[in-house]
Amino acid sequence: MAPTDMPLVRVLYIDDDPGIGRLVERALAPRGIAVAHVPDGEAGLARLAREAFDAIALDHNLASETGLDVMPRLRRVAGDTPVIYVTGSEDARVAVAALKAGAADYVWKDVQGHFRELLAEAIQSALAQVRMKREAEEAQRAIREAKDRAELLLHEVNHRVANSLALVASLARLQANAVADSAARSALLEMQARIMAVAGIHRRLYTSSDVRVVELGSYLMSLVDELSAAINVADKKNVVVLQADADVRVPTDKAVSIGVIVTELMTNAYKYAYPEGSHGEIRVVLRRSTDGLLTIAVEDDGVGWKGSGATQGTGLGTRVITAMASNLQTTVDYAPVPKGTHAVFKFRI
Repeated sequence: MAPTDMPLVRVLYIDDDPGIGRLVERALAPRGIAVAHVPDGEAGLARLAREAFDAIALDHNLASETGLDVMPRLRRVAGDTPVIYVTGSEDARVAVAALKAGAADYVWKDVQGHFRELLAEAIQSALAQVRMKREAEEAQRAIREAKDRAELLLHEVNHRVANSLALVASLARLQANAVADSAARSALLEMQARIMAVAGIHRRLYTSSDVRVVELGSYLMSLVDELSAAINVADKKNVVVLQADADVRVPTDKAVSIGVIVTELMTNAYKYAYPEGSHGEIRVVLRRSTDGLLTIAVEDDGVGWKGSGATQGTGLGTRVITAMASNLQTTVDYAPVPKGTHAVFKFRI
C-alpha cells in the first residue's frame, strides 16, 4: 500500500525535547503516522481528554518526572490505547517496569536517531495487536450470540416436542377410554405411559440451563408422579416410593432409555405384582457408586418374578426393556429375593 493510500494514524508523543518531537513528527509522517507532540505528562493528559489518539509514545526522561510516574495516570485516561515506552536508559529494569505498568512495547532512544524508525515499527505492531484483539473479541461475541440463539432455539424445539408428545399421550388416553376391549385399553394406556416418559425428558430440557444433561432424580420423581396418574389403578392403590441420590446428571440420550425402562418396569409392577383386591409398595431406587456406575432398581413385595419362564401379557414390554438396555450397554437383571420382584440394571455415566 502506498503511503498516500494508508489510513492516517494519530499518535500522541510525550517528550520534553521539542527538537526531538519535530524530528519524530517528520520521520513518521511518510509512514502515515501523524504525531502530536506535548512536553510533559500533564499536557498529554489534557490533550487526551480533548482528542482521540490511536497510540501514545511516552519518553522516560521528562523535565519534572519520569514516564513511569506518568504511566498510571495515562492508563486511567487512555484506556486500551497502546503506549510505546521510549527510553534512553540502558538499564533493562526501566523497560521491564514500563511493560509491567501497562506499556505495549518499548524502544531504545539512541543518539543516532534510529529509534524513530523503530518507533514507527513498534506503533504499527501495537496497532496490529489491538486490531487482532478487537477482532478476536468480536469473534468471541459472535460465537456467544450464535450459541445463545442455538440454545434458545433448542429450548423452543424441546418445548414444542414436549407439548406435541403430551397431546399424543392425551389422544391415546382418550382412545383407551373409548374402547371396550380390556386388552386394547391396557395397550393404549401403556403406550401413553411410554410417550409421557419421553415427553418428560423434553420438558426437563426446555427448562434446563444445560440441554446436554438431565438431572435424573428430579426426572424420575416427575416420571413416577405422571405414571401413577396415567395408569388406571382404581382397584390397586399401590404406593410408589422413590429413593434417589442427589445431583445425578446423565446425558440426554441415556435419560430417554432410562425413562422408558423404568416406565416398563413400573407398569409391570402395577399390573402384576399384587393380585386383584390387594395393594402394596413399589420402590424405584437410584444409587451412584464411587466407581462411576449408576444402579437403578424397581422392586416390589408382590407375587414375584425372577426374569425367567413365561411372561404375562404380549411380551412387548420385555422387548422394549431389552432394546433400551442395549442402548445403555447393559441388561436388566432380576435379583433373587425372598419376596417380590427386584429388577435392576447398572450402567456407566
